Amino acid sequence: MIERYTSERISKIWDVQNKYGLMLRVELLASKAMEDLREIPEGSYEKCLRGAEPLKGGFDHDRIKEIEAEVRHDVVAFLTYVNEVIGPDSRYLHKGMTSSDVVDTVFSLQMKQSAEVILETAGKLLESLKGLSLRHINTVCMGRSHGIHAEPTTFGFKMAVYWESIRGAVENFRGAADAASIGKLSGAVGVFSHFPVKVEEEVCEELGLKPCVISTQIIQREVFARYFQALALLATSLENFAVEIRHLQRTEVGEVGEGFKMGQKGSSAMPHKKNPILSENITGLARVVRGYANSALDNVVLWHERDISHSSVERIIAPDATNLVDFMLRRTTSIVENLVVNEEAMKKNIEITRGAFKAQRFMISLLESGMTREEAYVLAQKRAFDSLGGNQGASDTSLSPEDTEWYTRRAEEVVLRVFSNSPE
Repeated sequence: MIERYTSERISKIWDVQNKYGLMLRVELLASKAMEDLREIPEGSYEKCLRGAEPLKGGFDHDRIKEIEAEVRHDVVAFLTYVNEVIGPDSRYLHKGMTSSDVVDTVFSLQMKQSAEVILETAGKLLESLKGLSLRHINTVCMGRSHGIHAEPTTFGFKMAVYWESIRGAVENFRGAADAASIGKLSGAVGVFSHFPVKVEEEVCEELGLKPCVISTQIIQREVFARYFQALALLATSLENFAVEIRHLQRTEVGEVGEGFKMGQKGSSAMPHKKNPILSENITGLARVVRGYANSALDNVVLWHERDISHSSVERIIAPDATNLVDFMLRRTTSIVENLVVNEEAMKKNIEITRGAFKAQRFMISLLESGMTREEAYVLAQKRAFDSLGGNQGASDTSLSPEDTEWYTRRAEEVVLRVFSNSPE
């Protein structure tokens, strides 16, 4: 993960020390469950627990890597190191288990921990975006379709649309993260050959995970693919918002602008530039997260009861994708909180078509007077095009506050409905 895109809290989740700590916890909880079920001698768990006391201060990563260089197996290296620390009392650790019992359960825990951070960060963004929407609930601006002036809306209404879009993506991710919060302790090929099913149930309950309904030697990867797809959708929703900011900041539009700090430079060559660099950054990062979602889908297809082709992929995409999305959420929050809204530019832009946006309302009035829809459309279109062409005598092109208020008179009602109907 590139340092500038890291989240300190999520980076700690994927740090090797946290991983080792979770691995040891899974091993100890498994031994406790086995002892409770009389699968190993009484007192074995307490002996291992006491023997592992020195590891509370951290794990000797260098020693583990030294062992791994010899045995060429990361979990075996970890267990060998733990055995060195605990001593002979550790002989019942990992009894009947396979590496993936530990690795997959820990992976789920790290995904769960990362999701908790991401959801907290997302909550702060939604709060900021809601505030922006309510502050500008009656700030009239031009709505656009195909990039072309359509009819007036309000900036608060626009922001409420993006709020709801992001909120939906957040809730989708919440569901995917919950589905991925599963543990697996079922031994080689998943048939519980060497210990009861109850071991998995007890360990998962202690860890706050759901036991896997059925597994092979690994957890089937569809559930994790859904997690990464949900991250990709959330990243894409943030990109959708970012692209709107980029469009509205264009010189020809100028309705909003990213915050620009004293001393900031927009270009090495052109001192006048203020660029939407933060929004552009979000656009680029969303592409990366979507790519990781494709990698997660590829991980679903494995040989028989397991192969290891998914492992190398997940070691990259899991810390990267969770870090990136948390970073994107924090960056988007910063954009929202520092956004410069130019109401004068919004008003000016409404006026540049000289009232052409009133064409639909004019057409409806013609329909109500008895004209056919085709006749009314042709006449309204001609007058609108005359206005766009600068022929001010072609129709009534004067603008008054009532012109835009008529279009946006229900905007506040809809925005308030959005926020009142939301569980947020």
